[in-house]
Amino acid sequence: MIRAKDIMKTDVISVKKDDPIFEAVQLLVENNISGLPVVDDDMILTGILSEKDVVDLFYEREEAEGKTVGDYMTHPAVSFDENNALLNVCNFLVKNIFRRVPITSDGKLVGIISIQDILNSVLQLRQEQTIASN
Repeated sequence: MIRAKDIMKTDVISVKKDDPIFEAVQLLVENNISGLPVVDDDMILTGILSEKDVVDLFYEREEAEGKTVGDYMTHPAVSFDENNALLNVCNFLVKNIFRRVPITSDGKLVGIISIQDILNSVLQLRQEQTIASN
């Protein structure tokens, strides 16, 4: 059985709830990602900040000066343990509007899985099956 930890990305860009909101938006844009896990100093997952969470900044630009990630993040964040079956993660992503899900171990952020990661895994498994059958 394939587990979340088998395909998760471990080089996760994260933010803290006290980080300035515009710095977090800059991270989203510069890294071409759709969401950022929000963690505390011990890497405990406390929330998530998605593109959709900050779209209102278009209307609030001036009022948002001085606001933080904590003012916009979704909490608590939905997450999966690294030992959860990848099938459970897939089922969740299919049934919800999320494009990514944080992966934890004992509540601490250890990775993230996006829909793109799952598609890459599907292609890799197909390639491995093709090689094995030849």
